[in-house]
Amino acid sequence: MPDQETSRRPFIHQGRPAEDRWALIRDLETPLPDTVAIVPLARWRERAGDERLAPLLGSDTELTPALAAELADAPLIAIDFPRFTDGRGYSLARLLRERHGFTGEIRAVGDVLVDQVFFLTRCGFDALSLREDQWLEDALNALNAFSRAYQPAVDEPEPLFRHRLREAIREAEPSLA
Repeated sequence: MPDQETSRRPFIHQGRPAEDRWALIRDLETPLPDTVAIVPLARWRERAGDERLAPLLGSDTELTPALAAELADAPLIAIDFPRFTDGRGYSLARLLRERHGFTGEIRAVGDVLVDQVFFLTRCGFDALSLREDQWLEDALNALNAFSRAYQPAVDEPEPLFRHRLREAIREAEPSLA
């Protein structure tokens, strides 16, 4: 049976509330539904090429170049956060985007809290399946909690100081002429 919590969890896709149509199956024995499903990596590998299935990566997954190549055609990649204090999923998403050029959907699942949403999107997540007790409205507000970020990330590769320096140079150029 698909993870029943999935349908009740607040879900954000590309910064907007959305309906999550993907069932989340965390084990290898549960029968697959007739719809689309996120399944553990081992199960996804068994059914390679099945467009109805997407891989679930544990936070301890070692993202080798071979695995990244294998994941390149996945309809989406879900990364599990077993506890909100486990930050390894942030690194997985960032590596998928920056080092391996993955352009598809990367989804955070598991113990995902409102406090994390801004930082998850900065690391390359574009879909967030929040923990059931989290409020969707709070999560949407948290996406815009900061107007600018100082450090570079997937969503803004240029650090703020370079942006400000470039703007200062542009403003100074007319006076140099």
